[in-house]
Amino acid sequence: MNPISAAYQAVFGSPEAARPCERPPALRILTCGAVDDGKSTLLGRLLFEAGAVPEDQLVALAADSRRYGTSNGEIDYSLLTDGLEAERERNITIDVAYRYMSTARRDFIIADTPGHEQYTANMATGASQCEVGIILVDAIRGLQQQTFRHAAICSILGIRHVVLAVNKMDAVGFSQEHFRRIYETFAPVAAQLKLDVVAIPISARRGDNVVVASRSLAWYAGATLLEHLERVEIAQADSSIGLRLPIQGVSRTSEGVRLYMGTIATGTLSLRERVRVAVGGAEAVVERLVGVEGPVDQAGPGAAVAVTLTPETDLGRGDLLHTDADAPACSNHFSAQVIWFGERPLFAGRDYELRLGTYTSPVTVTAIRGKLDIVSGLRVAATEVTRDEIAICHLATPGLIAFDSYEHCRATGSFLLIDRVTGETVAAGMVRNALDRGSNLFAQKLTVDRRAREELLDQKGAVLWFTGLSGAGKSTIADALERKLHARRKLTILLDGDNIRLGLNRDLGFTEGDRVENLRRVAEVARLMVDAGLIVLCSFISPFAADRAMVRERLEGTPFLELFVDAPIEICEHRDPKGLYAKARRGEIRNFTGISSSYERPAAPDLVLDSSRYEADELADRVVRLLVERGIAT
Repeated sequence: MNPISAAYQAVFGSPEAARPCERPPALRILTCGAVDDGKSTLLGRLLFEAGAVPEDQLVALAADSRRYGTSNGEIDYSLLTDGLEAERERNITIDVAYRYMSTARRDFIIADTPGHEQYTANMATGASQCEVGIILVDAIRGLQQQTFRHAAICSILGIRHVVLAVNKMDAVGFSQEHFRRIYETFAPVAAQLKLDVVAIPISARRGDNVVVASRSLAWYAGATLLEHLERVEIAQADSSIGLRLPIQGVSRTSEGVRLYMGTIATGTLSLRERVRVAVGGAEAVVERLVGVEGPVDQAGPGAAVAVTLTPETDLGRGDLLHTDADAPACSNHFSAQVIWFGERPLFAGRDYELRLGTYTSPVTVTAIRGKLDIVSGLRVAATEVTRDEIAICHLATPGLIAFDSYEHCRATGSFLLIDRVTGETVAAGMVRNALDRGSNLFAQKLTVDRRAREELLDQKGAVLWFTGLSGAGKSTIADALERKLHARRKLTILLDGDNIRLGLNRDLGFTEGDRVENLRRVAEVARLMVDAGLIVLCSFISPFAADRAMVRERLEGTPFLELFVDAPIEICEHRDPKGLYAKARRGEIRNFTGISSSYERPAAPDLVLDSSRYEADELADRVVRLLVERGIAT
């Protein structure tokens, strides 16, 4: 076997696993809409009437229909797609179910997606690969908020062709007026979202207008659902998009030459072609080009390839190769549409992990520029984004990254946001455009740096972060610690929560969003002071683990100690040195930590200071000992 092919298969597997399908690409269809609008029933009926259900599966379907309680012995076609036991028992779709169907005219891949709001992430996952969307509406209930949300997601994810399938027409007497009112309400929103909509009245349970035209809907002269799906024309992908080859892995040939592997997202790659690394601009020529079955002269979209370059270039996972014909954007700041899945709201200033193709990077949401009013299709002002809402955000990464707009290239324009504390996926994003902010700014190299200042002061700069409930004793212990360090001739600065809010952060309140911004500013100030060689003592409640992680991330490379001042809330409330707990109990203070807002205890602090058992001076001595052990103080 060719040594390059052998190295390739070690990463990607055997050629048989990746051999392309000989049939033309199937039309990928999304079914969505509010819960109980009949998506699974419609899909089951469509599969049945198109002859796509094997005989043995029909026998099992009849038995399952009796088991799960359908009336009058009718077949429950939704059971063909609701495969999970929990879905069948609760009569809802949770997972994304895929079905395959062929007619004389076309092949289809159909995704049945969830209707419940809490499964919007699953719906977006199904929509991301589809070309046509079927949005169902219950003719009895009419348009729901989830109907509009799914329409917005279709638009954002690039689905332009939408069928508004008004289901359960039999329940409203096949009323043309009823159908017209639903369509006329939906049409303006669809126009705002730039959707090409065809409305079809159907009854999925009875089969009206699904495959065969309904006599009960004689006033409707259009195509049935299947006829429309067979005829709809999908614009071909823009062939002018240049090469995008995200590097997935790096290996070496038997000769020791670096072998770069990945799947071509767009464009073509040819042997001896000159390519460029998106970030950095290094150029090289493709010396060898290998597919899954061996060397090739050219490879196109979807092909898994391995290449060697001349001159040999230092690339790693996440790098992107392109040709000069159509270069991607390179920036550290970009605008994107974000579909938020997180349980906790999104606020500007929070840090996440960005996963864009094969590239991974820390990222900060720097601004929320508005969110989508899903009923009107218009953008409205917002300072926070809650679960299942869609927003336009600005995001920034520490270094330059390569990307395209989602509209230009889905593979290099879509991303996920990961909560760095919990590891959960909290958002899906679609890049809109690069932002110029900061693109012409470069860090100035200074002659007198942090190390020089530390030598002058004969100490190490560090940040000591005191966290705990109000009244736990953070400021008292920090003050005692500063006195002890001052006695050791160490230069310190104490940033206290109240003092900062009386000056620098006077404009901020106590909403969760303002708390995020409060700590972001403090972290930046602390970083500047550490660069000056100071030992910075920060006393802040900082109740949320995500925000403390954000502070630690912004101070990367700086000695950082998280000190948890632990005291039961009963003791803190009994002390109540500022009378705040009493006001909170009377409802005079909103979002008060411990009363109307939660406090997340640190999972692994550097030191726990139990202020309910020990005096401030004794606890301060413990911190001094820790600083000596870490080489920060002598």
